[in-house]
Amino acid sequence: MSYDSALPETKPNDNEENAESNSALTNHIEVIQESLLGTGELLESEISDSSQQEQASVVSEDDKEKEKSSQEVKDDNELDVSEIKLNPNIQVKITTEEGRLLLILPTESQIPSTEANWYEIWQQMRLRLLAGDRFWQANSIVHLHAGDRLLDGRQMQEISEALTEAQLQLKSVATSRRQTAITAVTAGYSVEQISKEKSLFTPINPPKPLEDALYLELTIRSGIEIRHPGTVIIFGDVNPGGTVIADGDILIWGRLRGIAHAGAGGNQRCLIMALQMEPTQLRIADSVARAPEKSPSQLYPEVASITPQGIRIAKAVDFARPKI
Repeated sequence: MSYDSALPETKPNDNEENAESNSALTNHIEVIQESLLGTGELLESEISDSSQQEQASVVSEDDKEKEKSSQEVKDDNELDVSEIKLNPNIQVKITTEEGRLLLILPTESQIPSTEANWYEIWQQMRLRLLAGDRFWQANSIVHLHAGDRLLDGRQMQEISEALTEAQLQLKSVATSRRQTAITAVTAGYSVEQISKEKSLFTPINPPKPLEDALYLELTIRSGIEIRHPGTVIIFGDVNPGGTVIADGDILIWGRLRGIAHAGAGGNQRCLIMALQMEPTQLRIADSVARAPEKSPSQLYPEVASITPQGIRIAKAVDFARPKI
């Protein structure tokens, strides 16, 4: 028995139609892929633009915050006098006396010396200088009357900076505290050592006992003046242009090349002593003597005193207090 194959007959055009169909499908797929690729690039571009806009927005916000912060710091550094509330118990005064411009701080008996109280004093001082009636001229000289208030180097610097801000210049410090006097001299200011009982506007009624001796371990530079109602002892030099004025004796454990005035209250028995005596001028009470034009060939400790012939200088080893 034989079997005939039942395979269908294939027409010649069927293969051509299939090839055309496959080609059309391939082209359609390529068009879709290109379309999707273009859409992807567009999405990436839009995402990139959006990211840049967000970054620019963040940078802009950061700039605004920095500008705001900078403005806040600037505002903090400026003194808004309208918002300062003064303590009525603290009285910083600015006045004139005998043609001198005085800055007067409250005494420690009025306001104890604490950091909080100093801040109140400093704040009121700035208010008086910057917001008060400015009756002084620019670049005027100021004399600080500290009284019995103890001032350290930082506080002295803050006073000087406040005066500079008001176009004023600190020249001298009047104080009854030895440590304040040392601080002022070290900072380069002239010093007037006053009695603790002395009031700024109360006239002195001599005679009065001398104050305790003032000891200074430093060099008195040009332009510095030391005043003390007692004896002054300096472990250092007094340079040309430096001045020491004392109601008692003056002892210079170094070279005296400036001005020394002992017995400034009128005591003619006061002395001036120095290891090397080369003064610009010597004064004892009301007597005045100038240094010789020629410097001595040898230098040794000497003592200046008033004699019937005026101020005389003698070697310390040969000195005997004269009778006047």
